[in-house]
Amino acid sequence: MKRRQDQKKLQEERKREEFEFEAVRIASGDRFAPLAQRLRPTSLKEVIGQRSLISPGRPLEAMVRRGSLHSMVLWGPPGTGKTTLANILASEVGAPFYSLSAVSASVKEVREAIVMAEEANASSPARSVLFIDEIHRFSKSQQAALLGSVEKGTVTLIGATTENPSFEVISPLLSRARVYVLESLTKEDLEELIERALTEDQELRESNVTIGEAERRALIALSGGDARKLLSGLELAVQLSRSAEAESSGTSMTIESIEAAFGRSASRYDKEGEEHYNIISAFIKSMRGSDPNAAIYWLARLIEGGEDIEFIARRMIIFASEDIGNADPNALLLATTCWDAARAVGYPEAQIVFAHVVSYLASAPKSNAAVTAIAAAMGDAMKDPNRAVPLHLRNAPTGLMKALGYGKGYQYAHKFEGNFTADTTYLPEGYEDKLYYDPGNNGREKVIRERLEQLWPKRYPPKVK
Repeated sequence: MKRRQDQKKLQEERKREEFEFEAVRIASGDRFAPLAQRLRPTSLKEVIGQRSLISPGRPLEAMVRRGSLHSMVLWGPPGTGKTTLANILASEVGAPFYSLSAVSASVKEVREAIVMAEEANASSPARSVLFIDEIHRFSKSQQAALLGSVEKGTVTLIGATTENPSFEVISPLLSRARVYVLESLTKEDLEELIERALTEDQELRESNVTIGEAERRALIALSGGDARKLLSGLELAVQLSRSAEAESSGTSMTIESIEAAFGRSASRYDKEGEEHYNIISAFIKSMRGSDPNAAIYWLARLIEGGEDIEFIARRMIIFASEDIGNADPNALLLATTCWDAARAVGYPEAQIVFAHVVSYLASAPKSNAAVTAIAAAMGDAMKDPNRAVPLHLRNAPTGLMKALGYGKGYQYAHKFEGNFTADTTYLPEGYEDKLYYDPGNNGREKVIRERLEQLWPKRYPPKVK
């Protein structure tokens, strides 16, 4: 019995040492660690990107300035600094830091970490921080095990996730934590990161590497806004670019070494350059031309080029109204659903959602009647913005307005057979015969046109087929 107790005590001590060692290792910066680890920021001032969260007066900076943290979930793509920010927040307020990975931690380990955090609170000026990486991978029972400690304030929970917490974190836990959204690093952020690596890292300085503009663009394009991926690729590309002859005189990085480091081609696709616009143009025009095969191909090029999920989904929503419209009203519903679904699952699964919806949009009947209608109406509205609303269409909430004729002669459509009367006009004087919306004979718009031809025969004479 005593032997089992001794073994259990020894296991607990080892677990405690592992937590403490991890915290020290992350803070100290091992020169043999990967470049991303060596350059890990140690204060908010050193963090690149996420200005909406860490700039003066913004949420995370304000917490550090106050010296107290609240439980939170950091939601964002890989390589945006979730783990780094968790470490910095704990360090800045002097809180003990305990870290678990949801991939491997059990409920037992969660409880052990909470016990250690509870003990540390007795001698700490700030409440212990329990960091759960990839918290979305915790089961409901594992997440529930955190509830009591978070609610009582035993620990400050910081969860990190690449998935939408609304779907992946249980509601009781989510209600006790604030969600902060981290964005992929911008081109400017990544350029700053490359410069910092070349000037501040001893290993890279000693390599005397030079990187041209084309190589910088390739590094940024292949990183996809992921700081860790950028630094890992940069480090390996430097190593691959070196040669025995060049080590003393310096190294010039090549596109080939960058491609080898990332394991993929540094294609001409550049989100800031001409090729970006060429590919998105081909994507839209393929859907407009009802070629699902071409549309899927250009979609793949967008994804492979590191295009943002939201950018692709946004273009599909616009396309659904601009090029399909009422020819298939379901297109817009499917496109807006695609926005939610793709953001919820993230890459790589989002590519399946995109393929599903793109193939539908490309195959759907087409109409640009809606965009033509609003363009013509906007032109008239800008040219003649003061054209009066007809009296019979005006509201008459007061006696004076009624006396002035407001609302007089208005025909209430629901009083007539078929809920329609042709004995009224809804356009301003001089515009009575204007035709803005001119539906075609394609898809659902054919039915719409047939109805309008019946209701307004003068304005909508039958189209010659």
